Amino acid sequence: MEMTPKQIVAYLDDYVIGQKDAKKAIALALRNRYRRMQLDKELQDEIMPKNILMIGNTGVGKTEIARRLAKMMELPFVKVEASKYTEVGYVGRDVESMVRDLVANAVRISREKYEKKIQKDIDKEIVKKVVEILVPKLPTNATQSAQESFIKTYNTMEKKVLNGSMDDKFITIKLPKNTHVEVFDSGAPMADISIMTDAIGNMIKNAKNNTYDKTVTIKEAKKLLKKVVKEELVDEELITKDAISNVENGGIIFLDEIDKIVESGSNKGQDPSKQGVQRDLLPIVEGSSISTKYGQVNTDHVLFIAAGAFHISSPSDMLPELQGRFPLRVELEALDESALYKILTNTKNSLLTQYEAMLGVEGVKLVFEDGAIKAFASLSAKANEKTEDIGARRLHTVIEKVLEDISFDADEKNGETIKIDKKLVEQKLQAIIESEDITRYIL
Repeated sequence: MEMTPKQIVAYLDDYVIGQKDAKKAIALALRNRYRRMQLDKELQDEIMPKNILMIGNTGVGKTEIARRLAKMMELPFVKVEASKYTEVGYVGRDVESMVRDLVANAVRISREKYEKKIQKDIDKEIVKKVVEILVPKLPTNATQSAQESFIKTYNTMEKKVLNGSMDDKFITIKLPKNTHVEVFDSGAPMADISIMTDAIGNMIKNAKNNTYDKTVTIKEAKKLLKKVVKEELVDEELITKDAISNVENGGIIFLDEIDKIVESGSNKGQDPSKQGVQRDLLPIVEGSSISTKYGQVNTDHVLFIAAGAFHISSPSDMLPELQGRFPLRVELEALDESALYKILTNTKNSLLTQYEAMLGVEGVKLVFEDGAIKAFASLSAKANEKTEDIGARRLHTVIEKVLEDISFDADEKNGETIKIDKKLVEQKLQAIIESEDITRYIL
């Protein structure tokens, strides 16, 4: 990751409007990870990540900033709601599961990279398997002339398979049977012994006859053999090693709704489950070794980004030890009418672009006039003022309400151009926005 903080912020500006402080904090946190990896191993171990606490209303871009960064840099990333760890009594879901989810994501990323790297070898092996079915091998005692004829036939057939001229021919290939194997996580609660016995029995049974014949076209055979070849060529041990290294040095866990596990000063002690979750989170955020089915994973250098609205409670109501593990605090601004307008006009793949593309599938050309876009922003801002402020998410509801009938009848309007103007937007929404009670239910 060699992007500078300015380049990171510039990338985020294409997808998230405003929130300069949050973008800057995360850009620096990521750049510091790159800087750390250039140092001596001894000093690397001493430098801890500066975890970030983002404070702001829903829909202002907290999750989007973290998600876009992880996607751009192909870093292991997982988003979890802190509140789900309090759902079942005082315990809730195992807090360590967030690390296991992160590792699973990292394995997927590493596998995709590895497969891309050996794609030529995969394609070559698929062709080889198909040609060997079409041109069976000669016996070891074959004559010289037979061997020469075989090589000539093999090369000719290989060219035909490669150029696709044989795609419509049928061949019979051997495929592995899909065997369900239950993986028992060493960190998860002990499973019922009968389930484990059944799983082991099924594995033994399937192991005796684990392939079957299937007759398909060569074109289809190439697709089916792709999975088989990948399993043969992919080095799972190398992928796992790379994934764990990526988690330990570049993993990001986004803890959303962290304010939901924090009690306000006046209510402290009333809900033991919330404090319990904070205590369970503490060792993971501080750094500990977690058991996963891929091996032990250390969280010392995993970057934690926590986010919450903190309407009722405040960050100072968190356990002091947990507060100390989030040294960087950034407050995200509420989105006003101007910001909502920019979200619709200045972001890549904006909502309006998405609607234009979706209806374009039906042959309908949507044209949004500037007056309509300003009306979307204005009415969304008013709805946020009158009811709960849900930020940019209000735009989804408002635009969908205006386009609902057009979208429903789109299959009958093939070839038409439909203009969305200010008059149409106000006609659909003005009465709803003016009545606070109706707004609460509809928008």
